[in-house]
Amino acid sequence: MNIAENIKHLQDNIADILSRLNRKDEITLVAVTKTHPVEIIETALQSGIEHIGENRVQEARRKIPFLKVPYKGFHFIGHLQSNKINQVLELKPFLIQSVHSLELAKKLHLALGRTNRTQDILIQINSSQEFSKNGFSFVEVKNAICQISTYSNLHIKGLMTIGMLAEPEVSRPLFARMKSLFEEITALAIPNVDMQYLSMGMSNDYVQALEEGSNMLRIGTAIFGERSYGVNE
Repeated sequence: MNIAENIKHLQDNIADILSRLNRKDEITLVAVTKTHPVEIIETALQSGIEHIGENRVQEARRKIPFLKVPYKGFHFIGHLQSNKINQVLELKPFLIQSVHSLELAKKLHLALGRTNRTQDILIQINSSQEFSKNGFSFVEVKNAICQISTYSNLHIKGLMTIGMLAEPEVSRPLFARMKSLFEEITALAIPNVDMQYLSMGMSNDYVQALEEGSNMLRIGTAIFGERSYGVNE
């Protein structure tokens, strides 16, 4: 496993796709580091990665405070349970990408208020309508965003979704619908909603995601190789 080569290959591929699409915007690449130890993460950071993402609060707490290589931001991208809110906030995330319910948003707002802090978030959409996934439906999300936008300690910065874990082309229409939703919400100009990020696309479907308008990718396997589950699980 050569992480530096994997990152270079990925960055080159992203650049080629953007050139083909005549896109000039910047892509934020979030390296998904779950199950990988601090030393491996630091290798990625030394090889050009600037953002890292973790799915589990307890694992993130074992790693994020001990990183010695500078980077731009830690993203929490997994299911956030209410009883773990304070723990994840202690890590000062760049983004919490997985705000999936009004209840979670309100609890985050209240927790932040107790320490006089604010937090940038993404709203998670269950674009595939799978019972195994969290997130707002396409039908309810606009009203939800209007409500969450009134929580002054939260700043909505965009949307996140997880594609279907099948043939990548299956996710293309979902990604296209996400892009349309992103543009619709942007056009509404809702106060306290600054639509900067459309986070969609992982190792198996980032090509399709970019082609449909993603500007933030969450990549694990294509950088680090297949995960080996063990002490960091």
